[in-house]
Amino acid sequence: MTKWSPNSWRAKPIQQVPAYPDLAALKETEARLASFPPLVFAGEARKLKKQLAAVANGEAFLLQGGDCAESFAEHGADNIRDFFRVFLQMAVVLTFAGSQPVVKIGRVAGQFAKPRSSDNETKGELTLPSYRGDIINGIEFDEKSRVPDPARQEMAYRQSAATLNLLRAFAQGGYASLENVHRWMLGFVADSPQAEKYEALANRITETMDFMRAVGITSETNFALRETDFYTSHEALLLGYEEALTRVDSTSGDWYATSGHMIWIGDRTRQPDHAHIEYCRGIKNPLGLKCGPSLTPDGLLELIDLLNPENEPGRLTLIARFGADKAVDHLPKLVRAVKNAGRSVVWSCDPMHGNTITAAGYKTRPFERILKEVQTFFEVHQAEGTHAGGIHIEMTGKNVTECTGGARAIMAEDLQNRYHTHCDPRLNADQSIELAFLVSELLKKSHVRQPHTQAAE
Repeated sequence: MTKWSPNSWRAKPIQQVPAYPDLAALKETEARLASFPPLVFAGEARKLKKQLAAVANGEAFLLQGGDCAESFAEHGADNIRDFFRVFLQMAVVLTFAGSQPVVKIGRVAGQFAKPRSSDNETKGELTLPSYRGDIINGIEFDEKSRVPDPARQEMAYRQSAATLNLLRAFAQGGYASLENVHRWMLGFVADSPQAEKYEALANRITETMDFMRAVGITSETNFALRETDFYTSHEALLLGYEEALTRVDSTSGDWYATSGHMIWIGDRTRQPDHAHIEYCRGIKNPLGLKCGPSLTPDGLLELIDLLNPENEPGRLTLIARFGADKAVDHLPKLVRAVKNAGRSVVWSCDPMHGNTITAAGYKTRPFERILKEVQTFFEVHQAEGTHAGGIHIEMTGKNVTECTGGARAIMAEDLQNRYHTHCDPRLNADQSIELAFLVSELLKKSHVRQPHTQAAE
């Protein structure tokens, strides 16, 4: 394998790269970013890798979710708080169902760049460069907004730092205490079809907490009850930004991306001889790899060997995103190939990206298709004797109307009411919690059947 450096990707072919008109300004921006403090630290990334190793071994479950694309305009303390609160609700549901730890990773504090299927967008007679995320250009459909601007990278960095600061305070400052479980209920969830079910679970947790308190185990005496580990992740799409935030760890001498704890490679940029694989193979962070319908078993094994040549547990998460109708045809072949090759990976299900349709003039994702792909994911792993390790979703803590269906039965004509996404449709808080309950049932079933599967083997 050729020698790696943080900039060796620049000698490789690259996809999804914005055409910056002022390369001198771009170089100056990247130089300034290289002098900024890291957003995350190597020790945190190593801790996450250890927890993901438990997921790979079937001893934990991964919950990864957040915005499709973070925006500068929607950045605010209330949005971050509401997202984190719903995320905690989901994690509690999954923890109780699976009776095992839930590794919590947000698509947050760095998820600003988006791949596009076309370089240009046309409305009427006007054709402009596509919107590629706030870190690159503006969503407004005018010539000035769509010009890639390097200064946006510094804004993205500062917003990520502010978001991380608040998330760390929430995770470590008592907000995540199990004793506050009743306070995590969002107002609009309280009267939802899921409210009674969640309240019953909350009451069970409260009874458990009351017993523990009676025997002297409280959040004051046990930090694990009042704190939680929460990690950040994003797609490593804008490699100049990633390179600028790549640093040597002083304790190990290894290179780490300090833009986020985990970064992933998208389905459009996973060519084995291209820039994104080249960059990611050299950093020591946990990595994600999106696996779509065009990926063959041999192609996947080649990528695994490039990204995790030492077969290190927790290093690589394979994020399956096929679509509800394609998962049953594509996923089993990949799972079987990885298992037969003895590769240690985390298998996670992204039921969002393969299930996008258009309804009433809006991009949307039907909840029943999302659930169908998750169900197929669990069924395939049950059949193959492997671990359905996690879910990867696009979600928000707000009461938006972007995905149809769910217990509240959002219809196509409802999409216009609160369609706020900057890119792709997200599950709202109610749909997110509903999905957590449905996944919890699948977890329970898989745990009941698993001993029989192992005995048969």
